[in-house]
Amino acid sequence: AVWRELRKIGAAPVTSGVWTVPDTPHFTKAVAKVAELAGRGSGDVLVLPTTSQAPGGDALRAAFMALRLDEWREFSGDCAKFEAEIAKEIRIEKFTLAELEEEEQSLERLRRWHRELKSRDVLEQPEAQAADELLRQCVGSLEGYAEQVYAALHAPTEPEAPDTGD
Repeated sequence: AVWRELRKIGAAPVTSGVWTVPDTPHFTKAVAKVAELAGRGSGDVLVLPTTSQAPGGDALRAAFMALRLDEWREFSGDCAKFEAEIAKEIRIEKFTLAELEEEEQSLERLRRWHRELKSRDVLEQPEAQAADELLRQCVGSLEGYAEQVYAALHAPTEPEAPDTGD
């Protein structure tokens, strides 16, 4: 549970059993929860403050930055998959409310993930700004798809040709 919580909060593994996080209110609160979990399992958490000027401080910063970069790349990849999924639904003209709801749920998952990543990217890497734009594009794609779904649902249906009995 401790390991999962450390991963969830965005701590960067340094070596076996050693993790690093920046000293910010977000992480201070999260580390307290990790310590509580460890205590429940009769474990201990030792918090050692350091700075980038301390020996090894640059390595800790680099480990944290590398982890954030990997997360932003994964997020960007999922945005691309979302865009491709919307494009496919438009191409095959799958304009149903059920599909729209599924895509809305996918977008909400991307939004939640984006908020989580932003909360722990205290170094504000350039990839975060690119991810902001990708998320905006996903929102725009879903809005365009929704318009097409509603247009298809409200389109007048053509009357069937009368049966002439021939």
